Amino acid sequence: MSLSPATRARIEALLADHRVVLFMKGTRHAPQCGFSAAAADRLNALLDDYASVDVLADEEIRAGIKTFGNWPTIPQLYVGGELVGGSDIIQSMFDSGELHRLLGVAEPDRTPPTLTVTDAAVEKIRAALGDAEDAKLFLVVDGRFQPQFQLREAGANDIVAVANGLEIHFDAASAQRARGAQIDWTKTPHGEGLAIFLPQAPQVIKPIDVHALARRIQAGDIVVVDVRPDADRAIASFAGAQVFSPETHARLTALPKDTPIAFICHHGNSSRNAAEHFREHGFRDLYNVEGGIDAWSREIDPSIPRY
Repeated sequence: MSLSPATRARIEALLADHRVVLFMKGTRHAPQCGFSAAAADRLNALLDDYASVDVLADEEIRAGIKTFGNWPTIPQLYVGGELVGGSDIIQSMFDSGELHRLLGVAEPDRTPPTLTVTDAAVEKIRAALGDAEDAKLFLVVDGRFQPQFQLREAGANDIVAVANGLEIHFDAASAQRARGAQIDWTKTPHGEGLAIFLPQAPQVIKPIDVHALARRIQAGDIVVVDVRPDADRAIASFAGAQVFSPETHARLTALPKDTPIAFICHHGNSSRNAAEHFREHGFRDLYNVEGGIDAWSREIDPSIPRY
């Protein structure tokens, strides 16, 4: 497929405006395929600010970027205008530390994580492994701190920990998130299975009602972040709130990680996703405003229009 001059110019402009560009399905905060999610997860762990281009929203770019770099798949990472590669290459470079060096950030800590694995868990895991002699047991912990055991071939850059006689392999990102992990076999009225507790995971996002939020605002001990689009804020503004946008992303995510932050939207759904994004950035005191601006208008400030 030929690349039109107009599409080439658009791609070149993107690369000229941003040192790091990830062409992906979805966005860095909401990837739409597993390969894009894996690539964005690695970059999110290293950079607070980089450009992501959603090829699903732009068919010209989706087709054109494949021709531009002679690379047939998505995602594609460019650094300094040069093609780095796709998802597998990004993950491999992250694990080796090469991606860190390319981006000018500190290389990953390769110290094996300390784990606790109970006898019951070891017994069940060994039974599940069976005769899988060539495959190794991996514990993968994604950017949302969701753990998953996998069986696959060992890699040259694996980080290996041994707990209670059980050998567990990690990629570099998962090893950081798994530090101090406690693995047990539990039984409940709903069934039984492995339970994995990850102390490195930020606290679960806490709900806050509008009355409690009003008290916190009055006390001046919480930051409110409005995640609604411009058109919604024009209808019903929330005085004193920070606006969450691509332009403010770097500033907001650079706040101290113990900053109390409440996220508000129209009804409380989009704000929860935004809070989850900040949780992935290591923030530890996050709140989702129940009922959103609609509840604030009904219960706190009737002068704010409902829509």
